[in-house]
Amino acid sequence: MPRILKKFELVPKIHEIVVDAPQVAARAQPGHFVIVMADERGERVPLTIADYDQNAGTITLVLMVVGTSSAKLAAMAEGDELYAMIGPLGHASEIDRFGTVVMVAGGVGTAPIYPIAKALKQHGNRVISIQGARRAELLFWKEKLSAVSDRHIITTDDGSSGRKGLVTEPLKELLEDDAESIGCVYAIGPAVMMKFCAETTRPFGVKTVVSLNTIMVDGTGMCGGCRVKVGDQTLFTCVDGPEFDGHLVDWDTVLSRHKIYTAEEKCSLDRYIESRQLN
Repeated sequence: MPRILKKFELVPKIHEIVVDAPQVAARAQPGHFVIVMADERGERVPLTIADYDQNAGTITLVLMVVGTSSAKLAAMAEGDELYAMIGPLGHASEIDRFGTVVMVAGGVGTAPIYPIAKALKQHGNRVISIQGARRAELLFWKEKLSAVSDRHIITTDDGSSGRKGLVTEPLKELLEDDAESIGCVYAIGPAVMMKFCAETTRPFGVKTVVSLNTIMVDGTGMCGGCRVKVGDQTLFTCVDGPEFDGHLVDWDTVLSRHKIYTAEEKCSLDRYIESRQLN
């Protein structure tokens, strides 16, 4: 089973995990994800491959604790083995010569943005990164993202780091300044953030790619749990994505489906926390 080599908390509730997985690392590309299970009763959690080292045979995952299964994964220690992991899954990102690309990362979206930005930079593009979070203590991988960017803009909701405001504000300014030179925009983060990034770029007609993190079960297109409406089609995030044209995604449906199991997730997490306290 895949073994955890390194694990630490990057910022509150967000953990970096380096896993020994040579077969996955050998085929990993930017945009790919894996599905992992902490134990035999855990959910199948989809996590983007945030980095990989084919020589060392490792992949790096970044996990945000939001429910019981992610809490179980966060509680694992270096040396522990994951119960299961499959991947790489999904379609790899389109790495091409776009000219100038704008990479918009919101919160934990910094993790999946990084390998794409790195590959686009290596492909000869001019990379402008916009990295946002609610406050300074929630920003991570600033140096890594800056190292693969020609320009790195930081925003925080409260102004505690970088400029105060939302990531859509500098994005709009860049488009107003010279939309014709921007060949592509990538936006990855909370669904509501990606929705408004797509709405910001829509009037300028700039290609906008988003990466969806929908509810998944099997990750092979069989269960239909990750379905999403894109234009006039119903697609599956696991096999047709995870990246889609942000201008075609039905965001209202995406946002509503994210809330389907909110009550059940809270109940499950409360029971898990209580059981750990009793033990």
